[in-house]
Amino acid sequence: MFSEISQPLKERMQYLEAIDLRDRTDGTPRSKRLRQINADTGKFLSLLAVNLPEGEIIEIGTSAGYSTLWLAFAAKEQGRMVRTFEIDEEKVKLARETFRIAGLEAHIELIHGDFLNHAPQLGPIAFCFMDAEKEIYKNCFEAIATKMVFNGLIVADNAIDQYEGIKPMIDQVLKDERFDALTVPIGNGEFICRRKA
Repeated sequence: MFSEISQPLKERMQYLEAIDLRDRTDGTPRSKRLRQINADTGKFLSLLAVNLPEGEIIEIGTSAGYSTLWLAFAAKEQGRMVRTFEIDEEKVKLARETFRIAGLEAHIELIHGDFLNHAPQLGPIAFCFMDAEKEIYKNCFEAIATKMVFNGLIVADNAIDQYEGIKPMIDQVLKDERFDALTVPIGNGEFICRRKA
């Protein structure tokens, strides 16, 4: 997967990485920052997503499409799609441009809207990556927990650097006997949940 990243796509990824770095230091309002994962976390997501059971691959919080790319690399290898949700119009525009440069439009469905409004229409889910406002993580988990297939994975970003913000979801998952879970110290910390029953 990783060796197939084209030069134009590498340049786009570096461009997004530079914006993300600048956003964190120049006073850009939090809601407008890209707040994306780093490359190592992206590779980690790709490796998790490339051997999934049957079911949808979804992402909650597209931003400019950086993390979506890493999921799409895995989806393309499997002949599948990533369905990603973003509420910010400017970020949607950036993401569409990113996907065009990557040539991955056939493997990505970008939905401009609130994930929680679309969740009831989703079918069985094999993989969910959460990287949105932390206060909605618990509601997102509740919306998809029963839709997760056996051996399906939920990965929630910022499990270390914003632990308090996603603690309500973590606490709920750890009490839910349908899931195994642990935090992996990569990037900002990834809380990984596996549907076991």
